[in-house]
Amino acid sequence: MQASSKTAPAVTVIIPHLRNRPMLEACLDALRKTSFTDFAVLVVDNGGEDSDLTGIEHAHPDISVLRLFTNTGYAGGCNEGLKLAKSPYIVFLNDDTVVEPEWLGFLVEAAERDPAVGALQPKILSLPERRRGRRVFDYAGAAGGLIDRLGYPFCLGRSFGGREEDCGQYDQPQEIFWASGVALLARRELVERLGGFEESFFMHMEEIDLCWRMLLAGFKVRSMPQSVVWHEGGASLQEGSPLKIYYNHRNALLTLLRNRSAVPLILALPLRLMLEVAAMLFYLASGKEGVARAVQVVRAFIDVLRMLPEALHQRRTIQRTRTVSDRQLFRDAPLSILLPRRPAQPLARDSQ
Repeated sequence: MQASSKTAPAVTVIIPHLRNRPMLEACLDALRKTSFTDFAVLVVDNGGEDSDLTGIEHAHPDISVLRLFTNTGYAGGCNEGLKLAKSPYIVFLNDDTVVEPEWLGFLVEAAERDPAVGALQPKILSLPERRRGRRVFDYAGAAGGLIDRLGYPFCLGRSFGGREEDCGQYDQPQEIFWASGVALLARRELVERLGGFEESFFMHMEEIDLCWRMLLAGFKVRSMPQSVVWHEGGASLQEGSPLKIYYNHRNALLTLLRNRSAVPLILALPLRLMLEVAAMLFYLASGKEGVARAVQVVRAFIDVLRMLPEALHQRRTIQRTRTVSDRQLFRDAPLSILLPRRPAQPLARDSQ
């Protein structure tokens, strides 16, 4: 890691953190072994008065720490870190990750090779599964994010049947729709021009919204599977927790409302809302815990209505400045993740 210097590094790694110092220490220890050396690390401490990072600069003198007074979530914390970055590239990195030594060099090389690439995602594997001696894709991002025409995100390497083992099946870089916020390299000036993450999302889905806006602006989002990052998962909210269900349902609807063009949005919304009701009924039928989850779906829908005026105002700005049509963006997308779909096409070998 590069310590403070007069010239900006090539990459600033921005790590939002909230009160799990041992996990962050493991992340920083792995970053120190990164073979690409022209980068700086900025930890954004969302802990406020309950911060657990006292004295961390002494233990890790090669990092910087930005301390915030309140918890601004993933989106707000990353945006605050973005304000301090001067490097051409930024990486938003979860604090519950362990990177492999070559991870960053592959990402920077791919970005340098194609100026049209706005964001890149490494291959994201499960850290708990690594402890069991297995290479299994992580739930959050896996081998790259895609989306259906109704606005439901899904991933290469992850399906309703579970997560796939990594057998090299996604080892060719390819165009994807969104890069996971677990580990996302982007061009700093582009992220700044687009206004960064939408802070009202707080957490979950904000990277999908950002990548969607990149695509609308004419940039590409791409996977770079030679770069490998291992992810603990569930550090902020456990999979299936009611609060996570709330953020996912609320932010997914807001993302769709902000970014889909008018006619496809009008056609998709009735079916999408029917599926939201179906999800609520599914939760209700699954016992006591399901009732709490169903309540969060209702709460999410109510809050979407409350936030609708601001979302529509943001939508006007996004749609006015877009340069790519939905016909182009969704030409290979399935109507629904529940239906069979064509596999994404890998990039040609000579373009790597």
